[in-house]
Amino acid sequence: MMQFMGMLAAIALTAFCWGVYGPVLHFGREAMHSNLRPFMCVGIAYFVIAVIVPLALLARGGERGGWTNKGVLWSMLAGTAGALGALGVILALGFGGKPIYVMPLVFGGAPVVNTLLTAFMNRSFNQLKAPFLAGLILVIMGAVTVLVFKPQPQAHAAPAAAVAAAQRASADDASAEAAPIDAVRAETAKPATVEMKAERFLEILLSIAMAMFSWGAYGPVLHRGQAAMGGSRLRPLICIGAAYFLIAVLVPLALLVPMGDTGTWEFTGTLWSLGAGSLGALGALGTILAFACGGKPFTVMPVVFGCAPVINTLTTLALAHTPTTAISPWFLAGLLVVAAGAATVLAFGPRGHAPAPAK
Repeated sequence: MMQFMGMLAAIALTAFCWGVYGPVLHFGREAMHSNLRPFMCVGIAYFVIAVIVPLALLARGGERGGWTNKGVLWSMLAGTAGALGALGVILALGFGGKPIYVMPLVFGGAPVVNTLLTAFMNRSFNQLKAPFLAGLILVIMGAVTVLVFKPQPQAHAAPAAAVAAAQRASADDASAEAAPIDAVRAETAKPATVEMKAERFLEILLSIAMAMFSWGAYGPVLHRGQAAMGGSRLRPLICIGAAYFLIAVLVPLALLVPMGDTGTWEFTGTLWSLGAGSLGALGALGTILAFACGGKPFTVMPVVFGCAPVINTLTTLALAHTPTTAISPWFLAGLLVVAAGAATVLAFGPRGHAPAPAK
């Protein structure tokens, strides 16, 4: 019973951390006006939580398994996939995407990629039955619904300068009362129009696809690394943190000047980005702990990917103070369809190697 409760607690930790990850990272990126700097903060947080802390625990002994070349390679590849997924999320937000629909699409597509890659690696495509295909259709339909009915930016109040100018013009020329009013209305709608144009749809979709495929490949690749290290939990985590440090810290640090990054190391933005990286690392740790408590991928991951988009939406609405009138019921329905499809895909996906033919 205690082991079961521990598994539930670990699942809840992962779903919460990964659900809050996107909105928190969005605040960090907006504060620093940069894509590379928040990415570096994520890598630093991963290095502390996934490298320094596990190394200190390994020094105390008691961890099963051992270091192997094959295990290190697969685990480093898993960390690379995780870092590229984080970069995809940051790019999607940088191109004008909003966490309220970027993260649900990533969480909806990642389990599909995870299942297909698992089937390829285990040669078990013959286990892809009708429920799995139905879940795949649900994910696609839900993703399209989320994109079509995503919340639109609200029009801002008219700038005070525009109102004052309109009042002065009205006092000078009473015969032209309509012109200042039209000018005020144009100025009122201008911020919303600019914000909509800043949302680069194609780039957002490509960045979401990058995160979706990277995080979808994360689980199967990490499983290979963990198995090659004799079931060790800390050693693969250390490799993940090392890969994050290389890709998300050293490489962006070298690219800040060549790419002409104009962002700033703003204190608040740094804290938000470090918090996002900490949430990502704790979520990865929660997944490993859930498996260590007896959980299986086909039971743990459906709950995680089903709950994370809901937590993401609620967190985004709370942090951004979004009015409920801006949320379409169709958008919420799309979120539920994506979550249900992802859970169906994982629940009815391949379980392992294809069964041997009967003699």
